[in-house]
Amino acid sequence: MQYSSQVLDHFATPKHVGAIENANGMSLIGDPECGDFMSISICVQDWEIVDIGFLCRGCPAAIASGSATAELALGMMLEKAMCLTPEDVSEYLGGLPESKMHCSNLGVDALRYAMADYLGIIQDPME
Repeated sequence: MQYSSQVLDHFATPKHVGAIENANGMSLIGDPECGDFMSISICVQDWEIVDIGFLCRGCPAAIASGSATAELALGMMLEKAMCLTPEDVSEYLGGLPESKMHCSNLGVDALRYAMADYLGIIQDPME
């Protein structure tokens, strides 16, 4: 399996790792097929994501996708962040192998659940 240099960089030195202390939106999701789990915490002020952190247990593509999702979302207004797609994450990472595209879903879905938590929409992705 061939990973792009961007995937390898985000895997080796992921950005925004860890839960943030001032979070007002959080999520924890998993992919039962591959066993990857991701948590994203966000701090939203005036509808802007001003801080973000992620934790991931997974393969290099999952970790890189969490890092890329956090990089993309930081500084975005919520309505724009809600429009992020797995394809945006994959493109930011210079592409993912087809067998690893589900990893970009993990990052985007975790972000969406964190935003839903901030907005008070009750969702339990682990059900």
